[in-house]
Order: sequence, then C-alpha cells, then structure tokens
Amino acid sequence: MPMLGAATAVVREVGLRDGLQSIATVVSTAHKIDWLDAAYAAGQREIEVGSFVPARLLPQLGDTAEVLAHAKTLPGLFASVLVPNYKGAERALECGADLMVVPLSASHAHSLANLRKTPDEVVAEVARIRALRDASGSRTLIEGGVGTAFGCTLQGEVAESEVLRLMQALLDAGADRVSLADTVGYADPASVARLFEKARALVGERLWCAHFHDTRGLGLANAYAAWQVGITRFDACLAGIGGCPHAPGASGNVTTEDLVFMLERMGVATGIDLAALLVLRQRVAGWLAGETLHGTLWQAGLPGGGFGAGAASSSADTGRAAHAVATG
Repeated sequence: MPMLGAATAVVREVGLRDGLQSIATVVSTAHKIDWLDAAYAAGQREIEVGSFVPARLLPQLGDTAEVLAHAKTLPGLFASVLVPNYKGAERALECGADLMVVPLSASHAHSLANLRKTPDEVVAEVARIRALRDASGSRTLIEGGVGTAFGCTLQGEVAESEVLRLMQALLDAGADRVSLADTVGYADPASVARLFEKARALVGERLWCAHFHDTRGLGLANAYAAWQVGITRFDACLAGIGGCPHAPGASGNVTTEDLVFMLERMGVATGIDLAALLVLRQRVAGWLAGETLHGTLWQAGLPGGGFGAGAASSSADTGRAAHAVATG
C-alpha cells in the first residue's frame, strides 16, 4: 500500500493527565513542572497538563491549576486539560486553558461508569459548556473526545454508526473539534482505517486527533493506519503509562518515544528531539519508582548511527541507562 500520510505530525503528550491518573504514585507539582519544561525543551508543543476534577477523586491531578499556570509561561505551548463536566469547564476557562477536552464514551455502559451520564447527556453538557465559553468571551477551544470508539470491555461491541452519530452530535452541540479514542485497546489497523475514513468524510478537518492504547500490542500499527488515511495528530504518553480507571483492562497508552521514533524513521517530522525525550523518560522513571513502565525504544536505545538532529549526540546507551533506572 502506498504511503499516503502527511509529511508532518503532531504528538500531543498526555502523560501529565492520562498517564498519571491511573497510577498510585502522586507526582509532586515541582516534578510535573520539571516534566513540562523538559518536554517543551525537547520540542513538544501540545501537552495535556491535567484535569479539572475534584482532588478527592483524583489526588494525582489536584494541582492542575498550578501546572497549567506554568504551562502558560512557555511561549508557543498549546496547553489542554480534560474537563468531565460544566464545573470543570468553569475552572478551565478561569485558568485560561488553550483547549478543554470533554470526554464522551460511545459505550452506554462505560459512559455511566465513567461519567455517570448517558452519551446524549454528555452532548447536552457540551452545549452548556459552549454557551459558557461564548458568554465569557474566551478563545479556549472545545474538543469532544469520543472514547470506546472501537469497543468496550463493559458493553462489548460499539457500532460504528453510533460513534459517527455521537461525533456529529458533539459538533452540532458546539464542540470545535472531535477526536476518536480506542480506550480499551480493541482496535486493529483495518477497523481504524475504516472508521477514521468515515469520520473524515463526515466532518473533515474538524476530526482533530487519534488516541490509541497499546493494551494488545497494536498501538503503533493503529497509529500508522490512522496516519495513512490523513490523521496528523496523535495522543501519546511518555513511558506508555495510563489508562481509564473505569474500563477494566485499559492499560497502557501508546508510548510517546516509540511513536515519535516510528514517525521520524518514516520521514514524518514531529519537531521532537528523541535523545532529549529519552533523558526525560529517565528522570520520570525515577519519580515513578515501582510503577510499571512500557516501551521498546527505552530498552533498545536509538540506532547507533542516529537519525535527525536530535539523535546525533545520542547512542543506544541512552536507552539502556534509562531502562536500568526503571528496573533497578
């Protein structure tokens, strides 16, 4: 099959939100800011910095306002946050987030477990959030994130027609953009190509992002399939941590460093310095001692000859040293 994807892609880092929400370790605000600064220095320009949910529910993300405030000091950084409801949107607007992601599950069962709302009730909430945003005069964008788009461990099959219906409903309700997520790792490259093609035909460039999990080892293959049909923005998490607490078995986001490596090797520019990213991962591994980390570039390191500007000063020892920190 010919290579049809674009020559550039954006990798949105979600480790500070999706990555940290599902692990026991509570990373300090100072370390989160260090993570943010290092990711920015490595070339990442879109980062999901947290979620406006009650700290009693997710203490790992209780300092989102402080982390977002620091993100806003970094020139050219597009900082997003997740907001599960109207109250979270109020906080996001108060704090000046560039984008707020409103999660919607195409699975009725998962939607009730995760948000205590039906999918259509979430659509109605997006309409309220849009009215709030417009009344405030804010430029904060609204992204409707359609999760369990390829199936659900609670419900089983999720019909493509329902995913597309809800995606269009989110836009009709006032979302500026929509994204599709394989929350539980059920997708395969064929189903990804099929659904993303249908979604792009329906909403065009307002289909903003692809979010894959590597639960069953197909994360990179699915990202490649989405890229081939024109998707140029992908969520990923340093060290492949994360997953939804309300979706059994939904472990492991696509690993940022592995995804960037794949794209760069294919000649798709991401603007990210891989050597710097591996150094950051080494530091993060130290903050997450005892947690399960993922990824293969971490273990093997960059090819001896390197590639791209960022890899020239690196070697395979970078990845091996970092791996030693994680396992030792």
